[in-house]
Amino acid sequence: MILPNVCWAESNDTKTIELNVVQVIQLAGNFVEQGKFETAQDILNHVPQTGNLALETERWFLLAQIASRTGDIDNAIQIYRKILNDQPDLARVRFELAVCYMHQHKWRRADYHLRLAMAGKDLPDNVRQLMNYYRWVIRQNKNWNVWFNFGAAPDNNVNNSIGGEECVMTMFGLMCRNLAEPEKAIGANLTLGGNYEFKLSDHWRWKSDANIYSNIYDKHDYDDLYLSASTGPRYVWTRGDVWFAPVIARRWYGWDAYNWSYGLRLDTNYDFTRKLSGGLYLRFMNNRYDEYGDFLDGQTYSVNTSFIYSFNASVYLVGRAGVSRERAANDTYSYWQPNISVGIGAELPWGFHVYAEPSVYWTRYDDPRWTVKDNTFQEITEHDFTHRYALSLSNNKLDIWGFVPTMTVSYTRRESNIWQREYDKTAIEFTMQQRF
Repeated sequence: MILPNVCWAESNDTKTIELNVVQVIQLAGNFVEQGKFETAQDILNHVPQTGNLALETERWFLLAQIASRTGDIDNAIQIYRKILNDQPDLARVRFELAVCYMHQHKWRRADYHLRLAMAGKDLPDNVRQLMNYYRWVIRQNKNWNVWFNFGAAPDNNVNNSIGGEECVMTMFGLMCRNLAEPEKAIGANLTLGGNYEFKLSDHWRWKSDANIYSNIYDKHDYDDLYLSASTGPRYVWTRGDVWFAPVIARRWYGWDAYNWSYGLRLDTNYDFTRKLSGGLYLRFMNNRYDEYGDFLDGQTYSVNTSFIYSFNASVYLVGRAGVSRERAANDTYSYWQPNISVGIGAELPWGFHVYAEPSVYWTRYDDPRWTVKDNTFQEITEHDFTHRYALSLSNNKLDIWGFVPTMTVSYTRRESNIWQREYDKTAIEFTMQQRF
């Protein structure tokens, strides 16, 4: 192509330089490196469409570089997102997007993209070292984090029932009763939370957080509202952090006071490698119930672990495992509950993001309870096995004021040695989630 603006004077004659598109983009890149942003932008804006994806990507990348270096961070973020919508595996672009989010103090978003970018296979060692340093910067500087999701959640078995009939043989013959049938309901869900860290030093800060979770159904007997808050010291270092805090929680079910809890939490996180991060989370909660205290008052002890492994700049694996111990005033309601889940997420072309997660947990009660089985009353110690399968799908091109519509389809099945405790349910959630 011919660039009329790129010329020089020699013997009072003006000479025109002819360059192909590759050379033009290389020239613009040189001007960006030299800080001649206006000239570089003028060149890039006049580059014709060639249909070559690599060249077009490089052109947009340079325009984003100009925007970020001249302080137009919002425009730079828009361009980087546009590139990643079509080519989500570009580690360098994801890294630059993370840096832009750091400029805006959007630490959670920066951390998400930085984790994926660090798994890029074509990154030089000096860039990886810089990323490790930026992870430390994020740990040092993040102060406000806010999350907010809302949407609708149709549920075909909101009361977790199996239905049917149970019968008992008596001296008067067989007597039967109908069990509650599964009820369908449509709910609106809301999650609102945030935390704030007051910086005490490079390594110490005071962290506080609060969360609200609610499901409001058209059948209000199943409405659920849960509040929690915690505050305490947090220590951060280059590859990890530890947070210790008292915690308090309150729950309402069907708009009736259900229970309140207080206790302690210990959260730890550590980066084992540039691709693998893990966490250990300990909880102790003292539980007090408003109506069923004589049976359910007690303590909850839980240990949970999580691991996040990034395969590359667009695909990641999430693993979780743990166990909880519920101690109730009546041992019939005391139980052990181990759990495990494995999820895989991917940033796909055309702006799609998909996440699939199967999860299972086992519930083993301490003491037997009287129940109906084989037409007689029997004492049976309940053992349950629950498995759930969830698939979430969203598209970043449908960005609405920073929120992305997300659909989650889930199927849950509980199997039990007490057949009345079995159920299966399918739920569909349509939520608006903050875009990362």
